[in-house]
Amino acid sequence: MTSISNKQTVQHLKIDADDVEVRLDRWLQQAIPGATYSMLVKWIRTGQIRIDGQRAKPGQKLLAGQIVRLPPMYQHFLSAPKNNVVRNRDSSISKVLSEIKKNILYRDESLIAINKPSGLAVQGGSKTKIHLDMILNDLTFDYKIKPKLVHRLDKDTSGVLLLARTSTAARHMTKMFREQEIKKVYWALVSGTPKESEGTIEMPIKKLAGREGEKMTAISGGQIAITNYSVIDNIGQKVSWLRLRPLTGRTHQLRVHCKLLGTPIVGDVRYGRDQSTIEGLPRKLHLHARSVIFPHPTTGHILELVAPLIGHCVNSWEKLGLNVNQKP
Repeated sequence: MTSISNKQTVQHLKIDADDVEVRLDRWLQQAIPGATYSMLVKWIRTGQIRIDGQRAKPGQKLLAGQIVRLPPMYQHFLSAPKNNVVRNRDSSISKVLSEIKKNILYRDESLIAINKPSGLAVQGGSKTKIHLDMILNDLTFDYKIKPKLVHRLDKDTSGVLLLARTSTAARHMTKMFREQEIKKVYWALVSGTPKESEGTIEMPIKKLAGREGEKMTAISGGQIAITNYSVIDNIGQKVSWLRLRPLTGRTHQLRVHCKLLGTPIVGDVRYGRDQSTIEGLPRKLHLHARSVIFPHPTTGHILELVAPLIGHCVNSWEKLGLNVNQKP
């Protein structure tokens, strides 16, 4: 971002090429680190934050050269107040950053691949205090610009996550994800055993409102969703270890499709409820993005990246006597 003016009344910042396609709300969280997400959204919706003089929306994608107007009060949030809450928050961010750096799977001039831990959100929201997007500035290494998110994993899903280090790589990677050119494999522990040891689940899903809030539901008329699955191993009829390959990328697709099989993912109380609870295993989602295979965005060479199980997943797999070194 480039500063255009620095008055006591308002501030105008110019969007650089490195921030193209970034959501306005995410960009603001970087520009005004001391402000809460709800405060930023309020400023946007009341017209105090504008783009090129026009009212904007939180999810609006930014374009190079656009001018973002910030209200006068933004300056009070550039330096967070010195209190215990902020110190604890900073300490938590440092801890997350340290864990991320220890779990870097791959890095070159175009890409960074990390093994994202379960419990870490990729992007922020009204109830999310710490997320990956807010620490990208600390993952520049030998570059001057921060890496860009090109896809997402659910907060409670661990595993391989890709970051683009250049705008060119970001465009190529986004296109490959959109056109399903990237082969993804997930591992999951599920409750029970599928009737067939392998197969394909093809059932559209759609977000619907209910008594428990909005969630994805298998329903005709929804977005097409296809998942290939196979059983790697099982513990009697109690728990199965599945290899999942999503051919589409719908929100919560694997969680919904595993429930449709009659074998919800262990710890997925949102979709599996009590059936997802296995005695002796934590009530946390046992879903791990194991590997990705794709053409490198710069060289074109086929790249396969594999993420070892981490956190509660590796503990549960080992507790059940399963071979965590199994090929993807």
